[in-house]
Formats: sequence, C-alpha cells, structure tokens
Amino acid sequence: MDRRAFVLSLAAMSIAGLPAFAQAPKVEAETVKTWPIGSQYYPTQVRVKPDLAVGSIIIVSDKFFLYHIIAPGVAMRYGVAVGKAELKFRGQAVVARKVEWPSWKPTPEMIERSPENYARYADGMPGGPQNPLGARAMYLYQNGHDTAIRIHGTTSPSSIGHAVSNGCIRMVNDHVIALFDTVPVGTPVTVY
Repeated sequence: MDRRAFVLSLAAMSIAGLPAFAQAPKVEAETVKTWPIGSQYYPTQVRVKPDLAVGSIIIVSDKFFLYHIIAPGVAMRYGVAVGKAELKFRGQAVVARKVEWPSWKPTPEMIERSPENYARYADGMPGGPQNPLGARAMYLYQNGHDTAIRIHGTTSPSSIGHAVSNGCIRMVNDHVIALFDTVPVGTPVTVY
C-alpha cells in the first residue's frame, strides 16, 4: 500500500470513531515463544496514534486485538478472544480490581442461556489451572459498578482471534500475566 492510501485508510478509521493503529513490529527473534494461536496474535510492539493516553487499554473487538499504550505513540498489542456478536461489550470502563488465579461464577444470564454448560457451576468454581478465567483477571467497572466483564486468561488459547465468549476479553495466560503485572487498578479501558 502506498503512503497516500495508508494515510487515507488511517483517516477513514478515525472518522469512523475507531482508533487508527499502524503496525511497526519490534520483537526480538530469540525472545519469541510459540503459543497455540496464529502468530499475528503474538505480543507485538506497535506504533499507534501519539495522542492515545499512555497507560490506557484499547480493545478493537472486530480485529481481536488489545492495545496497551506504553509510551506516546507506542503500544503492546495482544491477540484476544471477544464476546459472541450479541454479547460483545462496547464502551469505556476502568480496571477496578485485579485477581491472581480468580474464582469464577457464571452470571444468571449465562445459566439461563446455556444451563447445560453453566448450571453445574452456579455455586462457583475455585481459582486454578482448570478455571475458565485462567491465571489472572482484571475486573472492569463503569461508574463504580461491576460490568461482569473481565480481561482474563483462558484454558482455551485456541479461542484467541474468535468471537466466542460471553462478553469477556480472553488472553493467553502468559499474555494476561504480562499485562496484569504492568496495569494498575484505575487503568482506563475502551472497547470498540
């Protein structure tokens, strides 16, 4: 793509209300690890619009990417799984709580939609390697209220790059641990 077409595509994305991201992969070959996901979803340092708030998280659901803005114009990009079409979360929130090896309890709506999958967990499931929230969870709140949406690990890394969840943002456990370790409570999150 020539420079003019690239600039026009970025402008079109901005006009549509989406952040315009420009890739600039910068991963050292000897540090790359293999995960059971497409390599396009591996953590990658990328260039982004310089006016995005450092420290914030931006999720572009239809592209299956989470961007953690780490410096002016620079982000770490991670592949994610997102909610099914009718369950996609959109909007702004903040990370109000962080938990290592979180316990999990399906929402009443999840049980109602799919009792065969969730009713047996109505009383919850303790944290650990078999828990669907994986190794870490960051709880998203709006106006002081829990949205029931989490950025969390997964026991199904092959789901990355797909719309399969009940609304939460899934990451490979290694990736969510890296993000969890760098994101403080209070971090703003925008989901497109």
